[in-house]
Amino acid sequence: MIRTTATLAAALMLAAPAFADGHASGDAAAGEDTFRQCVTCHVIESPEGETIAGRGQANRQAPNLYGVMGRQAGSVAEYTRYKDSIVEAGEAGLMWDEATFVEYVQDPNSFLKEYLDNSRARSGMSFRVRSEDDAKNLWAYLVQFGGENM
Repeated sequence: MIRTTATLAAALMLAAPAFADGHASGDAAAGEDTFRQCVTCHVIESPEGETIAGRGQANRQAPNLYGVMGRQAGSVAEYTRYKDSIVEAGEAGLMWDEATFVEYVQDPNSFLKEYLDNSRARSGMSFRVRSEDDAKNLWAYLVQFGGENM
């Protein structure tokens, strides 16, 4: 029992740096590189209107990702082109955290079909992030820009 407790304590201490901020386990610098694939559709724009990343409002085809952490899915008021399924998922309680974001961006349609238990559910996002590591890195990059507890 003592050996198990000591092993668990050691594992938690080693994992602590990865979860130090409580929000992201990925590498934000690598996530910035990954975000370059997202700027065709997404922007990170502060509430003051400053474009932090992306091409700005004029070319935006998808919601602003500023403040995505802790936000209800399908709820950016300024974005009016959401598909019904993502709005429905948000209304059913889908909030963006690392786990849901990572799963969603790797296969948006499959995620929504499972989340809503609806084989007809569709996402407006056709792009897929290639790997779980890339998705975690992307999340680590995004959570720097607003969101819950910020």
